[in-house]
Amino acid sequence: MVEMGCSSGPNTLLPLRETIEMIYSITGRLNQKPPILQVFLNDLPGNDFNTIFRSLIPKFHEELEKEKGNKFGRCFIAAMPGSFYGRLFTPHSLHFVHSSYSLHWTSQVPEGLVSESGIPLNKANICIAKTSPPSYRSEEMASGGRMVLTFLAKSNKNPLCKYGCEIWQLLGTLLNEMVGEGLIQETLLASFNIPLYAPSAEEVRDIIERENSFIIERLEEFQLSWDANIEDGNREMVFDKWERGKYTATYMRSVAEPILATHFEDAIIEDLFRRYSFKLSDYLEKGIGLYNNLVISLKIKC
Repeated sequence: MVEMGCSSGPNTLLPLRETIEMIYSITGRLNQKPPILQVFLNDLPGNDFNTIFRSLIPKFHEELEKEKGNKFGRCFIAAMPGSFYGRLFTPHSLHFVHSSYSLHWTSQVPEGLVSESGIPLNKANICIAKTSPPSYRSEEMASGGRMVLTFLAKSNKNPLCKYGCEIWQLLGTLLNEMVGEGLIQETLLASFNIPLYAPSAEEVRDIIERENSFIIERLEEFQLSWDANIEDGNREMVFDKWERGKYTATYMRSVAEPILATHFEDAIIEDLFRRYSFKLSDYLEKGIGLYNNLVISLKIKC
């Protein structure tokens, strides 16, 4: 199996742990011996694989041994650096592919966002918005192989998730405010676009059916608040609007700061995310800070 877009944080091995629990439960009911697993962790070469293999994996194996003992087969974990938009594996070698919150990132910012005369066509936006211009891995899968994918999606039913990237649009609004205050050069913002696209469920279904390598077994949409995980491990606590905003701004900063710091001066980061925290608090209090998500289960055609 492979985890596409594994990152290097506490959730890196969560899908693997969930998969092992399901396999352990099913083989136990069938009175069968669990299989030996070969697991690949994929992300871009700049990902912190050293932290994964020095800290996360030893602890993972220790916990697996403690919980399952010799009742579960060996689990071999390896790194596979590289973009998942290209080939990574030999033909028919993957039985299960999983990706969560990675596929809405595109391999690069789309072309055609600047006119022939050099005028930015997505001016005042850092991602797709109402003023923006309109513009799978079958060979690597083994027979009977499956993919489970979760990613941001735009909604044709809920106007709060019309573009699927509203939380990024809000960040763009604040960058525009800072341009108006003379803190950021207008030309810098005009040339800045986030390489992110949230498709609709209809778009995804159409692409898969036209590509014709996979059968859609299940496709569902669900919505979550921007601060959906704030209570993890703290369910007895009550969080006010400011704590919720700060929490959301912090995890967004972990994703956005490397991109922003490359394009803008580092000096704007603290001020930007302080403002972001306040804005997010208002959106969350009003119940309009929502992610629309798409989860899809695919089976390769034999």
